Amino acid sequence: MARYTGPTTRLSRRFGQPIFGANKSFEKKNYPPGIHGPRRRRKMSEYAVGLNEKQKLRFAYGLTEKQFRRTFEQAKRERGVTGERFLELLERRLDNVIYLLGLARSRKAARQFVNHGHIKVNGQKVDISSFVVSEGDEIEVRDSTSSRQLATRCLEETRMRVVPAWLTVQEDALKGSVTRLPTREEIEPIVNEQLIVEFYSR
Repeated sequence: MARYTGPTTRLSRRFGQPIFGANKSFEKKNYPPGIHGPRRRRKMSEYAVGLNEKQKLRFAYGLTEKQFRRTFEQAKRERGVTGERFLELLERRLDNVIYLLGLARSRKAARQFVNHGHIKVNGQKVDISSFVVSEGDEIEVRDSTSSRQLATRCLEETRMRVVPAWLTVQEDALKGSVTRLPTREEIEPIVNEQLIVEFYSR
């Protein structure tokens, strides 16, 4: 399945919450899209509830179904609670870390920023957005005029965004670092990850 490129507000209305962050349009129309949206109150099956949770998380991180499922299978192979390990792996993706550091306005923009070669991890250029960062990794913007101008502009626009405690950012140097791995409490609780585990276990 291809990556979604349509209107984000429509998706937020479909799932009943702003999965891409604060959204004034969603606040005005927080009911499902379509002509019957305000009146639609259908009871959802157990399968539909699990599918909704899975799709909500997949769209929030901007992944294709293949990428999303591959990350889930990796989480299953690791020790610990599968749902929590799954969320942790998604959160540690390089594109998501760039977004959380404020170097991009959205995860979509962060993925493009990484893919275009603007980022270095531990001194080496990394242009793979699915790269998973580890504790102690140093992330920095490449020392080129275009890269630093883009990052500086984004930092100014995202100045009000709170950087998670497991990351540190040096705005003047356009650098960030992973001080430790994230905990479940530090990951935005937009889904019930256990329902996703059950959905994929059918």
